[in-house]
Amino acid sequence: MNKERKTWLLYQTLTAALFFVFFFYAFFCTVPLASNLHSTGFLPVSPENTFQESSNPSPVNVYVYRLPRKFTYGVVEHFWRARGFTDSETRGYPSHQHSAEWYLFLDVTTRSHELYWAGSPVIPISQPEEAEFFYVPFFSSLSSIVNKNQLPSSSDWIKQYDDGKAQEELVAWLEKQEYWTRSEGRGHVLVCQNPKALNRVRDRVKNAVLLVSGFGQVRRDQGSPSKDVVVPCSHRISTYDGDIGVENRRLLLFAGNPYHHGGAKVRDFLFQALENEEDVIIEHGAASQENQVLASERMRSSKFCLDIPPPGSSPASCRLFDAIFSMCIPVIVNGSSIELPFEDVIDYRKIALFVQSTSAVKPAFLVTMLRNVTRDRILEYQRELKLVKRYFDYKDPNGAVKEIWHQVLQKLSLIKLMMINHDNDLQIRCM
Repeated sequence: MNKERKTWLLYQTLTAALFFVFFFYAFFCTVPLASNLHSTGFLPVSPENTFQESSNPSPVNVYVYRLPRKFTYGVVEHFWRARGFTDSETRGYPSHQHSAEWYLFLDVTTRSHELYWAGSPVIPISQPEEAEFFYVPFFSSLSSIVNKNQLPSSSDWIKQYDDGKAQEELVAWLEKQEYWTRSEGRGHVLVCQNPKALNRVRDRVKNAVLLVSGFGQVRRDQGSPSKDVVVPCSHRISTYDGDIGVENRRLLLFAGNPYHHGGAKVRDFLFQALENEEDVIIEHGAASQENQVLASERMRSSKFCLDIPPPGSSPASCRLFDAIFSMCIPVIVNGSSIELPFEDVIDYRKIALFVQSTSAVKPAFLVTMLRNVTRDRILEYQRELKLVKRYFDYKDPNGAVKEIWHQVLQKLSLIKLMMINHDNDLQIRCM
């Protein structure tokens, strides 16, 4: 062996040795940091507790805060009493499009119901020290609509309930809880699906995982895709379980207000472009306030259903999800500027059409595009809709609730990793 070859081998051996020494030193120095996260009130990071994606992942422990009644069933009672019902205690949680908070609450508090047992990725526990994350079951979306403008001003219950005050009282209560104060809210989950939910206290809960309709409703310093989850609205019409097909279906339907409170003008321009088109039905008025049976029939008799969220907003209306359950292919205008639920699981290009508003408002553009979609392609969209609609169904045991928990656990795993990397970086710089 020549001298150059010996020198090269010696150099490679020394390099490898130094690498392994550094690796083992870093490993044994950083493991204690991970184990100390629980003592700071954050999250345990032991291998057996870390959520791993698989067909049957091990359930993760969740501690559900035992909130004072005024933050849960008390909100329900105020809602019904404000509407003149004296039997508010027996009427139950009211159906509305931002009902995710109710179904998640059921899942972790009424496990005797078989619907919520099978395959759930979370297990409610009674000891907070054993929890891997914490759930705060405040009915924030319902609280935000207790005092609707259309309620009679003479109602005493309108004056007796203050959503802003309820938000402040909730945070004041949380700030007295040991695990909230330790972590400044990290590792906690709150629902604020309605765009107005928790609007007064978001700066004080921004470290928590927030369940939102879209990131257009929160400031960038309050929420982000890296820690929060976009959840679907509850559909308001019955599910269509019939066969797929295009026979006896009109081309396009849009039922809704021509103007949006966000000031978007796209709806008005689209209505003008479509109002005289053959085989297109434009119906004014809020879909959620119309007769649900008629709304269901209209969607089921249409090939495409138009959804026009304002730029930078979210599909906060249940119209999109009603279309999915009606086998009516959604046509989403401004689709590139909104976030949709479970985008890492669902390929929306297979179930919906996306159109830029600048193109959609051009005369005849939209109807020409839709008429060029072949019958076979429409059937492909409908088949995909049947496959994925369970993800948006809060009553399906393998539906929205289960997927929301999966999404939450993925966010928590990312947060853990970010915290570990942050601590490791600090330690390496101190070496």
